[in-house]
Amino acid sequence: MFPEVTRDDVFRLETQRLWLRWPRAADAAAIARLAGDPDIALNSTHIPHPYEIHHADAFIVSARAENAAGAGLVLALTFKRQPKEPIGMVGLHGAPDRGEAMFGFWLGKPFWGQGLMTEAAAAFTDLVFGVTSLGRIASAALPTNAASWRVHEKLGFLPLGRSVVSAPARGGDVAVERFELRRAAAPTPFGARRPRVTSA
Repeated sequence: MFPEVTRDDVFRLETQRLWLRWPRAADAAAIARLAGDPDIALNSTHIPHPYEIHHADAFIVSARAENAAGAGLVLALTFKRQPKEPIGMVGLHGAPDRGEAMFGFWLGKPFWGQGLMTEAAAAFTDLVFGVTSLGRIASAALPTNAASWRVHEKLGFLPLGRSVVSAPARGGDVAVERFELRRAAAPTPFGARRPRVTSA
């Protein structure tokens, strides 16, 4: 799904304030600390709680393997001034047989309220439409996750209604609001706010 340029761990995406890069083994402690916050974990369908260092280690190994295979793309968010310190994650996991992929993200609680996730996710979704042939990006959020809803709205995702999904991290099935962003409906086509791709 993703081209060769994103399959090398020197791949890096630049926004105004951030670098988006591959997660690294050295990120595990920061990821465990941030994702371990109940306000992060319990607002997701995939992050277990409590979230410990072994969860972070396994996540990093899995994300790097997915990136290397081109089956998806998972990137850590860092401030440009602190490129070794992850503050959140954004990712896309492919379903090529359906011509779509599932989008997900989280941002550490100390960094909320600054527009950072909208900035990162806008560049990321632009990149996706620019380097893949996907016609549709799918996403979902828990009904109680107001911050995630706002990010989806700002990016131009359209709500599709609620459905029930399996969420082992939440102990079983949960209701989620589904969203989609179609290539033709994306509010700013790739190039209008073209993210800068560099090598670390």
